[in-house]
Amino acid sequence: MALVNVVNMMVLDNPTAFLNPFQFEITFECLQELEEDLEWKVVYVGSAESSEHDQVLDEILVGINKFVLQAEPPDPRRIPPNDIIGVTVVLVTCAYREREFVRIGYYVNNEYSGEYDEETGPPKPIELGKVTRMILADKPRVTRFPIPWNGQENADASNGQVEMEDAHVMNGQGAKSDEQLMEEDPLIEEEEEEEEEEDDESMDDDAEIDLD
Repeated sequence: MALVNVVNMMVLDNPTAFLNPFQFEITFECLQELEEDLEWKVVYVGSAESSEHDQVLDEILVGINKFVLQAEPPDPRRIPPNDIIGVTVVLVTCAYREREFVRIGYYVNNEYSGEYDEETGPPKPIELGKVTRMILADKPRVTRFPIPWNGQENADASNGQVEMEDAHVMNGQGAKSDEQLMEEDPLIEEEEEEEEEEDDESMDDDAEIDLD
């Protein structure tokens, strides 16, 4: 049984400019006192093609149960030029004793707000000051992983199950459709990589997790 549950997460300053920081107000509960702080991390998925473009935007240790996690925007020089505009993913993860136990993923839609020819697309190089970032905050995907907690260092965490809640992106202006996202879903890709690393974890059931 998890000793920490995320009960609410709010995306602040959304939508906003691409170059503005990410801000998440996080509230969680602890079922018993923890011996060490929790490590929270914000990861920006730079490209659905390869994880080598992922960027860790911030890592902090937290001992309080309500706080605002603020992370700097991604470095555009590390993002393939064709992937700056369009749909990508930002992940908020939490780990205890270097073991990740929850991952919350949001789709992010980056749109070019300046005028451009729809046939040729936005001018290149992209004027980042004219890019707007919108996090699709209403339906996050939440994945939970079983880990050993206090006094359970030798416990077999494989008895637990990985639990997920699916998210869908609204097909708004500049966003991809659900069918396109199914074909190249970075959230699914991240979870598949986790499965390869943790062969003893399974994904049989969906979790009903309400973060609203």
